[in-house]
Amino acid sequence: MPLRTLTRAATLAASLAALMAAHPALAGKADDTLVYASDSEPENVSPYHNSAREGVILARNCWDTLLYRDPKDGTYKPMLATAWTWVDDTTLDLTIREGVVFHNGDPLGPEDVAFTFNYVLTPEARTVTRQNVDWMKSVEVTGPHSVRIHLKAPFPAALEYLAGPTPIFPANYFKKVGLDGFAKAPVGSGPYRITKVDSGRGVSMERFDKYWAESPLGKPKIGKLQFRVIPDGESRMAELMTGGVDWIWRVPSDQAEQLRAAPNITVLNSETMRVGFLQFDTLGRAKENSPLKDVRVRQAISYAIDRKAMVDNLVRGASRVMNALCFVDQFGCTDQGVMRYPYDPAKAKALLKEAGYGNGFEIDLGAYRERDYAEAVIGYLGAVGIKARLNYLRYAAFRDALRAGKTSIGYQTWGSFSVLDVSAFDGVYFRGGEEDLTKDPQVIADLQKGDGSTDPETRKAAYAKALQRIAAEAYALPMFSYSTNYAFTSDLNFTAQPDEVPRFYAASWK
Repeated sequence: MPLRTLTRAATLAASLAALMAAHPALAGKADDTLVYASDSEPENVSPYHNSAREGVILARNCWDTLLYRDPKDGTYKPMLATAWTWVDDTTLDLTIREGVVFHNGDPLGPEDVAFTFNYVLTPEARTVTRQNVDWMKSVEVTGPHSVRIHLKAPFPAALEYLAGPTPIFPANYFKKVGLDGFAKAPVGSGPYRITKVDSGRGVSMERFDKYWAESPLGKPKIGKLQFRVIPDGESRMAELMTGGVDWIWRVPSDQAEQLRAAPNITVLNSETMRVGFLQFDTLGRAKENSPLKDVRVRQAISYAIDRKAMVDNLVRGASRVMNALCFVDQFGCTDQGVMRYPYDPAKAKALLKEAGYGNGFEIDLGAYRERDYAEAVIGYLGAVGIKARLNYLRYAAFRDALRAGKTSIGYQTWGSFSVLDVSAFDGVYFRGGEEDLTKDPQVIADLQKGDGSTDPETRKAAYAKALQRIAAEAYALPMFSYSTNYAFTSDLNFTAQPDEVPRFYAASWK
């Protein structure tokens, strides 16, 4: 382990010991409020207007979707829709549940479903991740309790999306307050209702007493939730140790080791669907005559980074090196036939020399989380002569810089909105949308074929071709799956899931 890490661990141990002596941990169940903290906040709490994981967590705890995917066996079950039938490959009929009310008391009906989807499909809605909804053409109300979804083309993953990143809005309320008003006082139909949005600080929630009894989520056992934004990792730990918060995550591995010895604290490690990757500006928008336009340079960067060492020494836990740009459990994800990039700095230097950069070059690298991971990448690049400058930003600014062609290399992470289909990963970054820094017609065509075919084997073959080309051309370098350390008060019953969605509605006090 690097000396810097050991020194940090020793300092942390001393700090935690002092905190524990001065402030014994308080039981979060005393006021029946589960306080959880993270380093980032969504730019907008509206589920369709952010792509931050913190926003996904709010969405899953405060909004319901038409379908529910059981995390135990992956089967789809009724939620806001009690039944669904494929009329043909591009037409889906759904029956909407009766007796459900939104947090403001409005009854939920088919008009709300049609309004939500038709709205988020419009350019005016400024939907952040259009991939989640742009498979739909339109939605119409077909009866007092039914809707029909018209698809643009066959899309076998439709049910997966309807069980994930597609919550339902209250039509009348949203039309009245607009997006800005909705962001300040959002209304859903989920197990918790949002009572306060405090920009830059967090979100307060309370159990929705009128939540429908038959929900597969069940009635929440904890009365209130409070999400707090605490950017500094050691401050989050201090708050946990002194009882200011009850639950934190993304705890660095060295800090997690210290917390394991602390009384009244439980530490849990779990692999998630999140995959880290370097995305390259292959079109050279960020820098005139960019070296990244040369595939040999992109391959050199890929050989220069010791991803296994990063997994073993930084990420640790259940993390795994990824060779294909997807998460292994997603439909269509395969690394068969995918070009591998083992750690080989000598080969990296040879490729750079062959490309005319024997003396290296300077370039920028953007990142928005896990700064130590980005710094490790910069260290590896420096060892082969590439001088990378870190531009560390908040997520929204980082994303916008990539979209606008102002960043050469982006240290990305993506959890696919917890959707178990390759379309939710590669479709976002390589199907010609705002996040696509390559615009490769062949990759786009293969992904479109995979997304639109109704034959599972055809889908798999198309996705495999796309993944192979992405790797061979080194359009992006998959790094590893994220292994997340959760730390929480021992008074809390909490279970982690690979989809990286903390189900606080299923948590309880001991």
